[in-house]
Amino acid sequence: MSRALGPEAPAAPPVEPDHAIDEAGGVPAAHAALSAVDISMFDGVRDRAAAIIARYPQPRSALLPLLHLVQHVEGHVSRAGIAFCAEALEITTAEVSAVATFYTMYKREPVGRHLVSVCTNTLCAALGGDDIYAAVRERLDGIGHEQTSADGAVTIEHAECLAACDLAPVLTVDYEFFDKQTVDSAVEIIEALRRGEKPAPTRGAPLTNFRAVELLLAGFYDDPAVGGLEAVAGPSAAEESLRGARLAEERGWTAPAVPTASDASDEGDSA
Repeated sequence: MSRALGPEAPAAPPVEPDHAIDEAGGVPAAHAALSAVDISMFDGVRDRAAAIIARYPQPRSALLPLLHLVQHVEGHVSRAGIAFCAEALEITTAEVSAVATFYTMYKREPVGRHLVSVCTNTLCAALGGDDIYAAVRERLDGIGHEQTSADGAVTIEHAECLAACDLAPVLTVDYEFFDKQTVDSAVEIIEALRRGEKPAPTRGAPLTNFRAVELLLAGFYDDPAVGGLEAVAGPSAAEESLRGARLAEERGWTAPAVPTASDASDEGDSA
């Protein structure tokens, strides 16, 4: 596989103020206390935050979808987003920051209108994923992992695995699948996104944009703000993925029954 573009450009530094919460979650002593952080940008979603929290017996369990709600508002998780989650859940900023920096779906830098994830794990790489990623980078003026095109249209990232090995190489746009890609087809997807178009995924719902998808991931999948139930419509499985199950059905194959405790007891009695 070609890596003609050479070493990837280093990621741009986070666009956080110099008093941002550090990765351990604490506020440097020389700066203002957490109470000074302006979280008013989230005033319009406090009802949604409360609805998320109400789903769980323990409020702190709502942190993951709450972070997605933050990304719906901001396009990433900023210092203000961390403070908002901490306040809403009555936990520390360290606890929020630990989660926000652990999972790759939570972005610490602003994401463009669309997030393009190119799988470069083993099978996708062997079938052209590296070449696709290199071509996408080239078309976007050499930007690298988790960087955004100058026009703000596309943020790209390596994806460790998109769980679609039977359809490799694959990429996703805002987490919707484009299967069996080539360099040319992937570049055309990028060009379409930059033109403001929304090409149809191979599988998954019609494209919207990254922030709208974050509202879906926060659990508001039927919200009119993102198109209602049509926002999650679309094929979710490919023929290649279903072929084994269909072949088993056609031939009457079944899996062995799972042994139970009573089966083990019966065997002991017969012995």
